[in-house]
Amino acid sequence: MQMSDVQRVPASRETVWAALNDPEILRRCIPGCQTLTMASPTEMTATVVVKVGPVKATFAGKVTLSDLDPPNGYRISGEGSGGVAGFAKGGATVKLEPAGDEATDLHYTVDAQIGGKLAQLGGRLIDSTSKKLAGEFFHNLAAALGAPEAGAAEPAPEGEAQGEANQAAPEGEAKKGWFKSLLSK
Repeated sequence: MQMSDVQRVPASRETVWAALNDPEILRRCIPGCQTLTMASPTEMTATVVVKVGPVKATFAGKVTLSDLDPPNGYRISGEGSGGVAGFAKGGATVKLEPAGDEATDLHYTVDAQIGGKLAQLGGRLIDSTSKKLAGEFFHNLAAALGAPEAGAAEPAPEGEAQGEANQAAPEGEAKKGWFKSLLSK
């Protein structure tokens, strides 16, 4: 599975960098994360509960940070086992770019392999679940960084125009637009 995107985060690059390296903030932001601890300055261990279609699994794994370039980005690699549900391993490249005074564009590219029962569910279900979890992560990150309204992290740069349109639309229409944009990715 491969996935890449750019998300605008409503905070300075230095603030986003600090959050992405704070295990407590990450634990609160990662959907289903039960534990996240720093084993060393570049290694973390985690326990995450994930539900993909009918399969719910608890993954225990390790994440390693490399190619650190504070506050510009890093490479993440990791693997986890979900028992009979399967395994996941892969990596991601994260790059942070300033987007004005108090915003950062977070570019990410993920390459992951999934095996076991999870792999049998099919690519479309896995892809849609991955995108949903990424959306939840960025929503939670924006809230953790004190965004004026939860969910202020949005796709960038196209997200700027959509965000303005959503602000002008009635509340129900804004929610539909956000949900529709999530499905169209």
